[in-house]
Amino acid sequence: MLRTTLAGLKSRLARLVLSSIAIVLGVAFVSGTLIMGDALSASLNDGFAKEARNVDVVVQPDYSGASASSAAKITQDTLATVRQVPGVASAGIRDRVSAAIIGSNGKAEDGSIAAMPDDPKLVPFDLTQGVFPASAGEVAVEKVTAESGRLAVGQQISVLDKDDKAIPLTISGIYDQGVNVGFGGKQVAVNTAGFAPFDEGYGADALVVSAQAGVDQQALADRVKTAVALPNFEVLTGTAFTADLLSRINRQASSITQFMLVFALIALVVASMVIYNTFTILIAQRTRELALLRCVGAERKQVFQGVLIEAVVIGFVASVIGLVLGIGLSAALQATVGSSTFGSEGAAVHVPVTLTTVLVSFAVGVLVTVLSAVLPARKATRVAPIEALRSQPDSQEEVARTSKKRIVAVVVLTLIGVALVALGFSAGDSPEIAVFAIGAGTMVLLIAVVALGPIIVGPIHRLLGALPELMFGVPAKLASGNARRNPKRTAATTAALMIGVAVVTMVTVVATSAKETQNREIDKQYPADFTVESSVYTSRLPVSVVDKISARPEVAKAAPESSLYVLTGDGPASNFMLSGISPSILGDLIRPDIVSGDLAEVGPGTVAISDEVAQRGDLRLGSDVTVKASNVKDGKAGPAEKLTVVALFKSVGSTSAYTDMSVIPKLWPETAGYDNVLVKLNNGVSAGDGRTAVEQSVADVPVAKVTGAAEAKDELNSQVNSILALIWALIGLAVVIALFGIANTLTLSVLERTRESALLRALGLTKGQLRFMLVIESILMALMGAIIGVVMGSVFAWLMIKAMSQDSFELVFSVPVGQVLVLLVAAALAAVLAAALPARRAARASIVAGMAEA
Repeated sequence: MLRTTLAGLKSRLARLVLSSIAIVLGVAFVSGTLIMGDALSASLNDGFAKEARNVDVVVQPDYSGASASSAAKITQDTLATVRQVPGVASAGIRDRVSAAIIGSNGKAEDGSIAAMPDDPKLVPFDLTQGVFPASAGEVAVEKVTAESGRLAVGQQISVLDKDDKAIPLTISGIYDQGVNVGFGGKQVAVNTAGFAPFDEGYGADALVVSAQAGVDQQALADRVKTAVALPNFEVLTGTAFTADLLSRINRQASSITQFMLVFALIALVVASMVIYNTFTILIAQRTRELALLRCVGAERKQVFQGVLIEAVVIGFVASVIGLVLGIGLSAALQATVGSSTFGSEGAAVHVPVTLTTVLVSFAVGVLVTVLSAVLPARKATRVAPIEALRSQPDSQEEVARTSKKRIVAVVVLTLIGVALVALGFSAGDSPEIAVFAIGAGTMVLLIAVVALGPIIVGPIHRLLGALPELMFGVPAKLASGNARRNPKRTAATTAALMIGVAVVTMVTVVATSAKETQNREIDKQYPADFTVESSVYTSRLPVSVVDKISARPEVAKAAPESSLYVLTGDGPASNFMLSGISPSILGDLIRPDIVSGDLAEVGPGTVAISDEVAQRGDLRLGSDVTVKASNVKDGKAGPAEKLTVVALFKSVGSTSAYTDMSVIPKLWPETAGYDNVLVKLNNGVSAGDGRTAVEQSVADVPVAKVTGAAEAKDELNSQVNSILALIWALIGLAVVIALFGIANTLTLSVLERTRESALLRALGLTKGQLRFMLVIESILMALMGAIIGVVMGSVFAWLMIKAMSQDSFELVFSVPVGQVLVLLVAAALAAVLAAALPARRAARASIVAGMAEA
């Protein structure tokens, strides 16, 4: 029986090639993801190893849960104390703060400036050109920053200090930071003395120590701990510091790997459906052969085992190819992603193939293939030999016999899905439970639709085939009839595509709805023509900006806004954003959606708050709330101010409360300037002239950046679009596998219908018409899967949006018609490609040889 099975495999090798492609791609996705996760971990290990090299002791804040209210911090005095500890060879401070780096256009760009230890051994960077800064007037520039700004050793740059004064610095060297990127934007580094103008007084990030030769790390760490005695700080040995870094790195890499594996799982589900359908077709075609084996003495168990042996062989071979392809996929992605993720440019590509990756790849490939073949194999053994030697029953009759059971299963699944969705909608104040329950319900409903497939194939294909039949005549009629001939086969073929399209559509509709909701709220609540804001997170606009903008004849109104986070009590729930404004712009340049109260009452001593903040703090109209600034230095509480709630508005965006501008300096006396200025143009002034006027008025303010509502929306939309592009790419593999399933089904159907195709040719059907018939059949199957997927994905998205919406903030349901049409057209075009080889094979077959087929 084993020899018979292997001989059968050899004779059907061509038929199994397309079947194995689905598993190959699935295994490639899984193995590539695992390899890339290991590669990322290795790259992060290499990069962050620089943090720990030559470090024997480190002093850093204890983030394990200690109170953050302590005034303790690492200062120059702390450094001087540590340097006097016996056994210390050298010590230095590591710190980094946001900084404004002046570009070639005279405008400030957001970036960061790092303080490096004076001992080069403790610097966590690699120098590529020049030398590290030796004096306060020198600076080292990160390699990517130098390349993007066309900077070289010997040139000068300017950096704004903590008082927004430009400090000229000479570039002494260029360094490579690799994956150890603490901040975004431009990055530079200075020595300890050069860091003083930029030190904001919050204390250093860490203090690192190099021990003298022969000094034990633990002993030195104990001495340093005794010397500094900083509460809520930890003193670690270099070994413990390295272990802590590696632990954090592995968690980061693991989270990325798990995210990717979710999409790999979707691809494998689709691949398993393709394999299941393939074995179902193959066994249906080989029923006579299997029955003959039963007649000559083969037992049911042997037939069953023979089919599973075929599945094991196919799974094993596909796993080998998939693993190799996964290695190549990981290497290609690393080369494409580049230095931002896997280290410095030009670094070697990591392809760590671990035993775990190999075992998982083979387990996935073989198990998915075998499990997908179990049901078809069992079906083959249940047919009596004599019955199997007769003609096969008509597929419509087969559906009629099984449709009652199928309908019962569909009804049960639908009831379970609807119950879960109802549970989600009844979750009330628990959005997490609501989203989880509705998500689970949608998945159950998706399974119900898959089970319903064979019953709805006929009606859907009659509807989809009506227009092609009118336009193209006989070939289209034959194609539509072929698609309806075996409903189970067609449904199984299209189900894989439906799942991929449904997931893509659901994610796309939810993301588009979120974009549309945010865009509408921006238009509704912020009708200002332009906003002048600081391009640097830590720098504010000078007070003089308002007068400069207001002086332009094109400008009708310029209103400043100053914000800070405030606390109303203990815990994160009491923290929210308070915005100080001129109350006269409420209802004009700022239009919150009022729930109750009157915005006209906002002024000194009063506040309008969002309903979300009111709910968290149990506040209502007339309530007095005492607030204090949460972003203070040295762990000291800021001054408190009592405000009376006079209005409630629907929560949108980051701002959760509005009060008079005079309140902000009382809460944070150190603050100076504004976060942004809202600008309204005079009637008749074009947007282009208005922008030019505003830009000219702030040309001498390095940190001032002019943006419009359209730009704000574009920035938001670009972020969402980037995420969508990633999702489409990850789900795309599942769709590709599903399209291979269509090609596979058509190929096997062509082999099955050899005699029928020859008869059609004999009756006058041309080669072109035969090819066209198969192309239309492929398009009909693809469109069925894609259209059902779009409909189901849109319905599921609507349910998720309703679950995420709240009384205070309702998401707008928006279907991106253009993207949906692109998806459907792409599915149709891909179906044409999927039909190319089967159609070519059918057209090339000899009429005489085909008629002679049994």
